[in-house]
Amino acid sequence: MSSILTNNSAMVALQTLKTINMSLEKTQSGISTGKEIGSAKDGSAIWAISKVMETDVAGFSAVSKALDLGESTVAVASAGAEQIVTVLTEIKELAVSANSENVDFAKIQADIDERVAQVASIIAASQFNGANLLATDVDGNGGTSLSIVSSLDRVGGGVPTPSLITVDSVDFEATIDLAADLTAITDTADAATALGEIEAFLVLAIDGAAALGASGKRIDDQSNFIGKLTDAMKTGIGALVDTDMEAASARLQALQVQQQLAVQSLTIANQAPQTILSLFR
Repeated sequence: MSSILTNNSAMVALQTLKTINMSLEKTQSGISTGKEIGSAKDGSAIWAISKVMETDVAGFSAVSKALDLGESTVAVASAGAEQIVTVLTEIKELAVSANSENVDFAKIQADIDERVAQVASIIAASQFNGANLLATDVDGNGGTSLSIVSSLDRVGGGVPTPSLITVDSVDFEATIDLAADLTAITDTADAATALGEIEAFLVLAIDGAAALGASGKRIDDQSNFIGKLTDAMKTGIGALVDTDMEAASARLQALQVQQQLAVQSLTIANQAPQTILSLFR
């Protein structure tokens, strides 16, 4: 039945055109913003997942900075420990030479005193941002170790919990106190005693330097892992919400054609009532 009051064809054509225009608007928005899921209304579940992952990425960015700070602190302490090993080796050479009868013990002791002062200076200077892993008091507040945030662990939908890497102080300040514990050399007997003491100090220094080196390697490895993990999470977020530009381009062209056809269809449907006039001629 034809009617001049109700144009069913025009209503269908209009609804089709509205649907096409909405799809076209969404596609154009995805192309301009680069995000297929830009807000919760575009896909609430995917949007929620992506936001949780984005907060985790922000957290891992802070973890990466903490690891960089910790790595620098350990690197400074490690450099100081290795330098102390070098100075102790020099003192050992002087103690060995003092085991001969025809040497100037006073001059040898003077050289040793200079190196003893150098060791104390190295221990005091081996700090980064106020933390010294060669000292008895690491942070000036009685601390004996350095805790570094190394990761954020999440199980299911639970709250993420931070993981820590703890680096203990090697405490050269107490264990390698040459000024108090090293025998002064005045004769060959003192030289023999001092040589044994230096050997014990060297073992402590080498062990401490090795421990700091191992901690530094662990922190470096963890930092590299966090970097790769963050990149993988960003890739995952992109896969969820980013616009596939190739597909969007093809969809845009198809929708533009559909829009033109829908407009043409609506025009034809709107002209249909005109044919009723021919019935009255």
